[in-house]
Amino acid sequence: APTGGTALRPCSTEAAPGRLGKAALDRIIRVDHAGEFGANRIYAGQMAVLGRSSAGPLIQQMWDQEKDHLKKFNELMVAYRVRPTILLPFWNVAGFVLGAGSALLGKKGAMACTVAVEESISDHYNSQIRTLVEGDPEKYKELLQVIKQFRDDELEHHDIGLEHDAEAAPAYSVLKAAIQLGCKAAIFLSERI
Repeated sequence: APTGGTALRPCSTEAAPGRLGKAALDRIIRVDHAGEFGANRIYAGQMAVLGRSSAGPLIQQMWDQEKDHLKKFNELMVAYRVRPTILLPFWNVAGFVLGAGSALLGKKGAMACTVAVEESISDHYNSQIRTLVEGDPEKYKELLQVIKQFRDDELEHHDIGLEHDAEAAPAYSVLKAAIQLGCKAAIFLSERI
């Protein structure tokens, strides 16, 4: 059993009224796995640039939480027999480049990236929570708990970014909008491919 002694069982391939089908559940797990994988790569890129700076411990703290998130979604991928997105090699490079590139703008740039990404992911997790609650909150209780906890962690990272001068980054609003557009595209593609 992946957590709490409760065994996870994949749902059937056909959706009953008020329930999610296997394909919909697969999309949720696949995209969340891809998102946590990408977040890990972003923090790896930020640490490559800022790891020895005063921002290093803060970035490491957030990265450690993201490592736990990825580990959990790796477990859920197996438990629910979900294949990963074929775009993982691309997200590997793109995430690292985004992290390192934002960190080249300094701590404020890295924090601006964190705010943009974590806001996008929190909104996405909220949408998934609504979908699972509408589907069958009892059946998806464990997955709901995981997503709610991870959403809360992402919101904490978002707030940490704001507290550490994200909004003072060069061209903050443009940078944030561009990163969030990229996040939306990554979510769309990772759910489907």
